[in-house]
Amino acid sequence: QVQLVESGGGLVQPGGSLRLSCAASGSIVRINAMGWYRQAPGKQRELVARISSGGSTNYADSVKSRFTISNDSAKNTVYLQMNNLKPEDTAVYYCNAVIRTWGQTGTYWGQGTQVTVSS
Repeated sequence: QVQLVESGGGLVQPGGSLRLSCAASGSIVRINAMGWYRQAPGKQRELVARISSGGSTNYADSVKSRFTISNDSAKNTVYLQMNNLKPEDTAVYYCNAVIRTWGQTGTYWGQGTQVTVSS
């Protein structure tokens, strides 16, 4: 009954920027953490950035100086501001959230949004 809906992916030139959004909806009591993962074809899914309910953030070393994760708790939404994009950032980006519902706490995933960095 929890749904994560992502938006903001697309095609961008190297050095450009994108802002990904992920809105959680459904039977949400509390969101403990939200984050972004990415997966390129033939590669393992990796953590890009994560933010906890307390505001603590974690970033992959490859994106730490370029990406910024933030959230809007009132909207149950997490954002990923992606600046100075590089071709190696090309991947499907998945929103992830640890959410407590009325019945249990679980991990949820969005459907993924494609980010392509190319000239």
